[in-house]
Order: sequence, then structure tokens, then C-alpha cells
Amino acid sequence: MINRRTFSKAVGLGTGAAAVSLAGLQGMPNASAAPQGAGSPTPTVPEVTPGTHTSFARLKHVKAGVLDIGYAEAGPAHGPVVVCLHGWPYDIHSYVDVAPLLAAEGYRVIVPYLRGHGTTRFLSDRTFRNAQQSAVALDIIALMDALKIEKAVLAGFDWGSRTADIIAALWPERVKALVSVSGYLITNVEAQKTPLAPKAEYTWWYQYYFATERGRLAMEDPKDRPGLCRLVWDTVSPTWHFDDATFERAATAFENPDYPAIVIHNYRWRLGLADGERRYDRYEKQLAARPFIEVPTITLDPERDPFTAPGDGASYRDRFTGKYEHRTLAGIGHNLPQEAPTAFAQAVVDVDHF
Repeated sequence: MINRRTFSKAVGLGTGAAAVSLAGLQGMPNASAAPQGAGSPTPTVPEVTPGTHTSFARLKHVKAGVLDIGYAEAGPAHGPVVVCLHGWPYDIHSYVDVAPLLAAEGYRVIVPYLRGHGTTRFLSDRTFRNAQQSAVALDIIALMDALKIEKAVLAGFDWGSRTADIIAALWPERVKALVSVSGYLITNVEAQKTPLAPKAEYTWWYQYYFATERGRLAMEDPKDRPGLCRLVWDTVSPTWHFDDATFERAATAFENPDYPAIVIHNYRWRLGLADGERRYDRYEKQLAARPFIEVPTITLDPERDPFTAPGDGASYRDRFTGKYEHRTLAGIGHNLPQEAPTAFAQAVVDVDHF
């Protein structure tokens, strides 16, 4: 889940990922959101009841970087692109109501399973099951390259917010605009070693559980895993009255054979308890410096999420230097896109019109 604090050779080739990934994209149609005429009104997204939709019409696959990425797609094939990124312990169904709302506004909506989730698979058994933040971000760069998407609006929560933040910070030429739930989530591993207040540490119980062999075994056990993930759903979204079927649709993504390794590595790496790969060191060095995000951004804070910091976004406001707006959603918990799909979709449309 969120930060405790606030293609190249990156996957085996050698020069900077941004330079190499953009090479070969020259001459492609710009897949960013379509420019709006001066003074054109921002569309109002129609209200939808959460849970109205239960599935995606189109599920696809594409080889991208070290992965065969499974993803949902909605909307016109040549529409302006929005990439929606899920978190943990969630999956693409966090956007099952958001995607049709954006598709109705003319967007091409791409919702990928992150590595280790759902139908996304590693192409080689020999690839290290690495879940450090820059590796996950480069997966999305590779996905955009594979789909010939030069530029897109990126929108995410939890792991998805962090991934979108990283791409916006390091490869802003690929990002038209950004919607980031919980604000600036880029991880500084050294800063993670500093204790928090006891109440904050209590909220992160599962992170420390995963640092133990008991936690690893629970995540690997198909009998224990669903109950553990369900407990997280219940505690971080206290006002979301989802039914068993809603959880079970998402939980199928947790059956991916690489899921336990990816989850455990992610949380251990963030605490400095597991190594990443040297090929990503240059990116992690840049990210440790807390780079600014210059692209147009809307940040969203879910009021009932126990991870939401006090101060109405003040703790991370200085990291966003472009056109910016912050919104707090009253009564909403951690899985904001699924709990408040209309508000999330409206944020995407609004930031695209900045």
C-alpha cells in the first residue's frame, strides 16, 4: 500500500529508459488527451452508483519489457489515453466503474494488472521477482511503448499513485497530466528507517508482518492469503460496504503464481530489508532526492483512509510545481476509485482540462 512517508537497459539494455523508449516513438500519433479550445467548458461526469459495473468488456495482453501484461481496455481505440493504476491488495476492478465513465467522455482507458497480479506474467522464469518502485514504473513505460502511446494522463492510488508519481517525476514527457491519490508517494528507503509515532506504526502492521517468515508463509498459503487481504480491505476502507462477490472478483488476481514473491519483496525492499537490482540504482538515486513533479496534477485524499496525513495535503504540496489542485473526499476510504468512481473520473477529466 502507500508510502510510510508521505526500456531499455533499465530492464537489461543500457542507456536511459526515457531516451530509448522515446526513440522509435517519433512519428507516432500523440496519444495524450486531445487539446481543448480556449474557454471550452470542462465536461461534468454523470453520477454512477459504486458497484454498477462488475466486469470489463475487453481484456487483452501485450508483451512489454520483461512482462506479458494483461490489461483491460475501454473506450475508442484512437481516443486520448488514460492509464489507471491499481494498488495492493487490489486489482483492475478498482476501476470497473471509472473506466466506462471515462470511455463515455471519449477516452481510451487502459487498466493494467501490475507485475505479479492477475493475468500479467514474467516472460522468463529467470527474471528476479523484483517489486522495487522503479522497476514497476518502468513496466508502465514499457507498456506505453508496446501500445505505441507517446503520452497519457496517468491516474492511480496506492502502488498505482507511487508508480504514476515516479513516471511524472522522471519521464514527464510521457505524462499529459496526473491524478494521484494520497499525493506524493515516492519512497526514500533511508527515510523509511526512521520510526514513526506509535499510532502510525500500528496502522502499518502488515508491513512488519511481511518482514517475518510467518508473514511470507501466510502470503504464500492460498488458504491464508484471501483472509489477510480481506482484513486489509475492511480496515482501510471502514465506510465501504462491499459484498463478498466484489472482493472475490479482485481476489482472483491474487492467485498469480508470482503474487506472494512480488508483495513480500515490495514491502521488505521499502524497509531496506531486501535488495533491489543494480540496474535500477540510478533511478532510485534520483527518487531518493524527492524530485519535483511539474506536470498538471490533482491530488485526492480519502478522508477515512487511516493513511491519509493531516493537513489537507500540506505535507506534500511543495513537491508539485505545475498547475495543481487538491481535493479531500469526505467519508471515503483507501480504495478511492472503487468507492467514489464519479469523483475519481471527474478528477481525470478536470486535470486534462488544466
